[in-house]
Formats: sequence, C-alpha cells, structure tokens
Amino acid sequence: MTFFFFKLSLLSRIVHYLSSSSTVKHSNEVLNSAIFLKPRVLSRHTRTESTAASQHIQDLSGPEQRLLNKLYDGLIGGQRASLAECITLVETQHPRKKELAQVLLQRVLAYRREQESRNGGKPVAFRVGLSGPPGAGKSSFIEVVGKMLTGRGHKVAVLAVDPSSCTTGGSLMGDKTRMTELSRDMNAFIRPSPTSGTLGGVTRTTNEAIVLCEGAGYDIILVETVGVGQSEFAVADMVDMFVLLIPPAGGDELQGIKRGIIERAELVVVTKSDGDLVVPARRIQAEYTSALKLLRRQSKSWNPKVVRASSQTFEGIPEVWAKMEAYREATLASGELQGRRTAQQKVWMWSLIQESVLCHFQNHPGVREALPHLEERVTKGAISPGLAADLLLRAFSSSSSSQ
Repeated sequence: MTFFFFKLSLLSRIVHYLSSSSTVKHSNEVLNSAIFLKPRVLSRHTRTESTAASQHIQDLSGPEQRLLNKLYDGLIGGQRASLAECITLVETQHPRKKELAQVLLQRVLAYRREQESRNGGKPVAFRVGLSGPPGAGKSSFIEVVGKMLTGRGHKVAVLAVDPSSCTTGGSLMGDKTRMTELSRDMNAFIRPSPTSGTLGGVTRTTNEAIVLCEGAGYDIILVETVGVGQSEFAVADMVDMFVLLIPPAGGDELQGIKRGIIERAELVVVTKSDGDLVVPARRIQAEYTSALKLLRRQSKSWNPKVVRASSQTFEGIPEVWAKMEAYREATLASGELQGRRTAQQKVWMWSLIQESVLCHFQNHPGVREALPHLEERVTKGAISPGLAADLLLRAFSSSSSSQ
C-alpha cells in the first residue's frame, strides 16, 4: 500500500512539475520524444495536422507505404480483417509501428471529417458506453441489442475490455466467446482487448479503435468496460452516451450514488427483469428513479431514465434502444453531442500526454539510477513517498538541465 501511494504521489508531482513555467522548454522536448514526432514539426505552431502527417509519410519506406495503403483501402472498404489489423497496429508498443499507426489514423480522420461534412456536420456514428458490476449481464445484453440492430440494417462494433491478471498478465477474452450469435454476424465486429494494467479498464488505444471502427463504416459503436469503478469515468469521456447496467439484486440506490457512477449515466438499465426477478427489478427501478431526482442534471436537453429489460425474454430491449435514439436526437438538436466530442478529444490528448511523459520520466537515466534505492527506502518506511518523489524529480531536473 505504501508503494502504491509512492507511485501516486510521484505521478501527481510529475504533472505539477511539467505544468510549471520553468520546465516548459523541457516539457516540449519530452513530448517530442514521447509521441515520436520530430521537434521541428511541433515547434512551428502554424503547421497543420496534414503537414505533420506529410512529414511522417516522407519518412516511410516503400513496403511501409504499401502496407498502409493496403490497410486503409481494406478498412474503408469495410473488411473486418483489415479493421482487426488496423486496431492491432494502434495497440502496438513498437516505436516505429506507433508512427505508422498515427499516419493511418490521420488518413482515417480526414475520411471521417469528409463523411461528417456530407452529413451536415453531424457525427455519422453513435458511440455508447456500457458498464456495470460483474454479473449484471453486460455481454448477454450487448448480444441481444447487437442482433436487433444488425437486423434493422445497422453495422455494430463492440469494443470489449477484459481484465488482465495481476499475476500472469493474461486475459481470458471471454466476451467474444459469450457473444456467439453476434460474433457470427457479418454486420457486427467484436474486438476484445486486455486492460494490461491500465487504470480503469479502458486501454489507451480504445479511443483510436473507435475512430477506426467508424472509418470502416460501423454506425453503432458499443464500448463495454470491466465495471470496476474508475472505468465508468474513463469510458464516459470517449462516448456519446453512458449506460449503466445493474442487476435486480445490486443493493440499494444509495450505494450507486456513493460511488458516483450514477452521476455519469444518461440511462440506467435494470437487467434480468424476468421470472422471479421482476418484482425486485421493479423495486430497484423505482429506487433509482427517485435517486436520480436528487442529482444535478448533466445535460440541459436530457433527463436520465431508468428502464427494465430482459435479455432472455427480449422484453424491454426495443424500449431501451428507443431511449438511446431519443437521447441522440435531443443532444444532436441542442448541439451538446458535438460539444461533448470536442471536449473529449482534449481530455484524451492530455491523458495520453501524462502517460507518455511518465514513461519518459521512468526511462530517464538519472531517475533509473536513483529509483531502486528510493523504492527500497520507501517500502522500509525510512522516508515518505512524497519525499522520495521530490528527490526523483530533483534528479530528473538536474540531469536534464545539465545536458
């Protein structure tokens, strides 16, 4: 526990350190290194995104250009195999492949902007985040809703995040196994991804995978998270609508409010509302409906709803989708959805910056030299986590300024 607080304290101090005016110049160097762009590209603020992408393209070899052209053409053509390869590319940790992934994403983003301009400036896809405690029936709910939507002519992409083992680092990837019918549907795409230790259960590339799915022509994107607390807040910052799934025996409504999850939900679905669980489901629905009235509204054009549904009997499933469509229409008409997406891009940019800067900090020679000794002293209780973090930042600052 002490070591955990040491890492938490260290991260907060790094963010504060980089935000100070005395380290702006060094921070720019960190960012240039962290996102694998040449310093002269980022130093000229008048450069556009296309110019930055062009600089990457000039550095590509013949085989790399052919690979990207093949992936892009297959993706735009709606080929599921190409989409899977593209997502694998953006998930890689290889430095050179990360550069290739960014070139590919720039082309897909340009294609998506063209589609949105043809659509009157409105998003062409609807992003829905789904979360809930284990046993809430998330996978069953997604399969039933997904099959219903593909039957109505939609193309559905499911990005399911599976928890990784803290011991082995492996994941079961059971979502695709549970969604047997939907996985065989040619108008559906299911991509399970491991958390790989990512806080909140949402991988750093989930947002980029959403962009790729939209480029492949999928107009409904469902993002399922692990449902372990922090993931609800992470997924809410990358989707248009956040839906919370709760089982009938999930405890009283005050627990949901205490965790803060209910505050981010635009729609609460009480699952497994069938058989002997109908009465408990109705009680939970009434309790959450009352609880929502106590919370401050997050949207001026939408009041959160609480509905019941059963994946087994299909009862309430069409009504759930009707609520989702109503939310989308209301937020599109008011302009809130477009504003939400704009704000989300900024949130995720800074999230990735913090992650990349922390990685650069950990790999700094001065930090790597002092870290083992300070970690040992923290675990023995000789010094506080805060002092150790300050000493590491001092080593980082002094080594950097002397270079």
